[in-house]
Amino acid sequence: MTAAIAGIGATEFSKDSGRSELRLAVEAIRAALDDAGLRPADVSGLVTFTMDGNSEIAVARELGIAELTFLTRIGYGGGAACAVVQQAVLAVDAGLADVVVCYRALNERSGRRFGQAYASPDPDAGWHAPMGLATPAAQVAMVARRYLHDSGASADDFGRVTVAARRHAATNPYAWFHGRPITLDHHRASRWIAEPLRLLDCCQESDGAVAVVVTSLERARDLARPPAVVAASAQGSGPGQYVMTSYYRPEMGALPEMGVVARQLWRRSGYGPADIRTAVLYDHFTPYVLMQLEELGFCPRGEARHLIADGGIELGGRLPVNPHGGQLGEAYIHGMNGIAEAVRQIRGTAVNQVPGDGPVLVTAGTGVPTSGLVLASSL
Repeated sequence: MTAAIAGIGATEFSKDSGRSELRLAVEAIRAALDDAGLRPADVSGLVTFTMDGNSEIAVARELGIAELTFLTRIGYGGGAACAVVQQAVLAVDAGLADVVVCYRALNERSGRRFGQAYASPDPDAGWHAPMGLATPAAQVAMVARRYLHDSGASADDFGRVTVAARRHAATNPYAWFHGRPITLDHHRASRWIAEPLRLLDCCQESDGAVAVVVTSLERARDLARPPAVVAASAQGSGPGQYVMTSYYRPEMGALPEMGVVARQLWRRSGYGPADIRTAVLYDHFTPYVLMQLEELGFCPRGEARHLIADGGIELGGRLPVNPHGGQLGEAYIHGMNGIAEAVRQIRGTAVNQVPGDGPVLVTAGTGVPTSGLVLASSL
């Protein structure tokens, strides 16, 4: 059996949703089911993030789902984004559920703001929190500085990632930064958050929700929308793995966990980097986009700066990245909006449609155990 994404749905993306996260989740799931031409009664499985505030049973009650045969959650924040789909695929393939909905809902701007300092219950925090590394940006800045040293890249290379994302978001009416492109000078002028990261190196804080519907390819072909076939899915953790603070590896300025994911994706799908039409990369911080390009095999280690030069990751470039604007330009819904964009690219309905019929790559949060997907129009 092969599984596919048959429906996608989302709320609007805002800075103050004015409603509960549970309501956001239900709205997105209803939209995804409508998109697939299914009803709540068809759903037999729910998957979300451990960080999501909406229990599966609460979501089921609000939707009117009578029975669930599969319920699970994935940890490590944004690293779960593609893994929730992998869990749904495994459930469908194993016959544990017929239709599984993956969802993520959060009021991350009007509620708990991830960009602020926090007290972590993780015992590993004792290695970095006393030194003042208490925000994601501060933690990533350490890795970013080492990457600059090792690769010869510059802060302008980080800025080029943001410029590309904002240029794509500017033509996406669903993006928060619709109509608001920037230049490299805007990036250079943005305030420091934690050197070498500026404000425009950091993703947004957003309110909103996204849901996707996973079912068998056979069933998906009979539904309302063209299926996005899950050609491969993978999870990965690297050696010496910490959560955002893997400072004790022999090579600090790299993302070996994404290499673990990449090798599985290419082997299982039969595709390689040269086959990918567009990549939807998790862009919570710009340095990690460059590192991902290298770990995924789009360029050798330390050479992503050459790939992104002269619009290489923009529409019409060698490898268009995040045609929807990504989390830097569209919204930060823990990577789930990136999966929805990949499905639109497969369907041919994206606002910034990338030509061709090749597969689309999606990645999840980096700096943590991570995950990835390869979606295709057919096998």
